[in-house]
Amino acid sequence: MASPPSAEIIDNAMFCNTVHALAYTDTHQKWLIRKHLISLHNEFSSLSPSVAMFTHNDGTMVNLLKAEGYLHISQYLPSIHVSIWIHEHYPHKPPIVQVTSNPTYPIRPNHPFVDPSGVTTSSYLHTWGPFGHDLLGLAYSLVKIFSLDHPFYFVSAPTLSHPSYMSKTDCLDQLWWMLHYDMMTLRENTNDEVEKLTILQADMSMRVDITTSIIIGLDHERVNLKQRVKEITDESDILINWLAVNKVNLSVAIGGKVEDAFECIDTYSHLALELLAEDQALEDLMYALEKALEKGVMRYEHYMKQVRSLARHQFFFRAKIERLKEPKIFKLLD
Repeated sequence: MASPPSAEIIDNAMFCNTVHALAYTDTHQKWLIRKHLISLHNEFSSLSPSVAMFTHNDGTMVNLLKAEGYLHISQYLPSIHVSIWIHEHYPHKPPIVQVTSNPTYPIRPNHPFVDPSGVTTSSYLHTWGPFGHDLLGLAYSLVKIFSLDHPFYFVSAPTLSHPSYMSKTDCLDQLWWMLHYDMMTLRENTNDEVEKLTILQADMSMRVDITTSIIIGLDHERVNLKQRVKEITDESDILINWLAVNKVNLSVAIGGKVEDAFECIDTYSHLALELLAEDQALEDLMYALEKALEKGVMRYEHYMKQVRSLARHQFFFRAKIERLKEPKIFKLLD
């Protein structure tokens, strides 16, 4: 039997005229609620009935009965403070269950049965019907789901009963629990994969930019090479034409010096050819010295001494070549 104070609270709330009337209007409904509350309190004495204002999600405020108190799960885990609100359309509508957290025992994130606000769901509530479901059965189902997964502590690898020893509701709760954590694992793996793919996408975009830049550079180089080929072709045509006109002079160079194939028509041309030949000879000599240094045949200090001397001579020859280009010198030589 319910304790007199609890039964008195229920009777006063149900049948006495109060300033704030409850939302229950049907007499049969009131007696059914009274019966279920007393049965609940007889089995779970820690859940005491009371009256309070409840606000629905749409903002509607109603006076409802509720059973509030602590559910004891085990001696190793803290008790859970719950509020079981009896809906105004009970038993056709299931009760509303809320878990109350505190700074010492906050609700774990991503809990399969309790959301961050404390609203609790279960297979018993989802399959609720006016027949075969009551407050006492709800309380037992809450103890089972919180034993399976405590809202304040994570209990790794709980012992699962064999399905043959479990009710349909218990099987649904365990299936729900397993699917919840499987989905969490899948979501984490998917997020990791998405993050990796995002990094790969950024890397591929950078590679595309680099490749595009290389292709543009190669296109420019191709255009330049085509232009250079055209220029060389034009120069080759000029040289071929020149060779056709100077067949006799070219035959003189066979077996002799290449310079014999070219005729200098005046003093200016003779002097320019000699200076250019000297400049080119010095250039070839400095190139040969550089190769000797690379192969280790010549010491660095000797190389520098020889290059300085040759560069000085080359400077004077090139200065003379530039002087030859001046109009006054050209006229004197002419």
